Amino acid sequence: MKLSDFDFDLPEGLIATRPARPRQAARLLYAQDGTIRDLHVRDFPTLLRPGDRLILNDTKVIPARLFGLRLRQSDQGETRAKVDVTLLAPMDGGVWRALAKPGKRLRVGETIVFDAGLAATVMDKPDGEVTLGFNCEGKDFERALERAGMMPLPPYIAALRPVDRRDDTDYQTVFAENRGAVAAPTASLHFDRALLSALAARGVQSSRVTLHVGAGTFLPVKVDDVSNHRMHAEWGEVTEAAAREIAETRAAGGRIIPVGTTALRLIESATDAQGVLRAFRGETDIFITPGYRFRITDGLMTNFHLPKSTLLMLVSALMGQQRIREIYAHAITKGYRFFSYGDSSFLLPK
Repeated sequence: MKLSDFDFDLPEGLIATRPARPRQAARLLYAQDGTIRDLHVRDFPTLLRPGDRLILNDTKVIPARLFGLRLRQSDQGETRAKVDVTLLAPMDGGVWRALAKPGKRLRVGETIVFDAGLAATVMDKPDGEVTLGFNCEGKDFERALERAGMMPLPPYIAALRPVDRRDDTDYQTVFAENRGAVAAPTASLHFDRALLSALAARGVQSSRVTLHVGAGTFLPVKVDDVSNHRMHAEWGEVTEAAAREIAETRAAGGRIIPVGTTALRLIESATDAQGVLRAFRGETDIFITPGYRFRITDGLMTNFHLPKSTLLMLVSALMGQQRIREIYAHAITKGYRFFSYGDSSFLLPK
């Protein structure tokens, strides 16, 4: 498969920079058995059966974007320059992997000062990243980060407008619980308490899993031969209780429907070749492309994805490449809003 097989033209005006309000007012494209229906997220419960089970990712996005000043000492005195930092993953002892702009100009040993008394020392510069040692850790770091940090909006939104405090709630799911993501499980952003209540009243069950979505989800595929792409790893957990709930639903004939590609990738990682899902805790770098045999997923609720992205490859694997081309062409013609703050789809393969 070639990268060009997953390309399409998207008008810039269809890139959503703010979410729908209320959340369930977003549009929902329903695709099943060769048909497409144009609905809204509030209609989602009517498309499900009593006994179906939704898989929800309860990861919580941290305010991982920091704006600081680099301090440099020289014979002429101290100089300062602006630095934009996005945290990627914690290490031990208050140390974080991060991206920085302008990263090439940073030197090992330099200090970056942020708001709320937060500061970091550049410890290393491996492979286009930086390793930062902060002046606090644990709860002290979390409190400082809440004050100094901003939501790490995807690059295609950040390029169109600056991040602001509305994003603190807009870019967080209503069931976010476990801190650690630097990107939101965006299909879940359409859920509010009223929609969750309507689903429960319909007899639709849900299980919570955790996948800490990383910034790697936005990295472009740079190889023409898709099979040569190296997928980024993300940490996830399926508890014993969630695994048991999913097994009980399957035994009773209910469908397993992950909300978002993050939940899908996690439960597929935790399921063996015989279709048995077991408790899981660790990293997954599963890369799903056309030809993949889904082990436990019966359908998927997901937003509309970037051209040439691994997520577009995933939905193409689920529905078929030609079918996804038809679905995306319909969405563009009908003016659906794309990407993280955009509209959603409910995809049921044959």
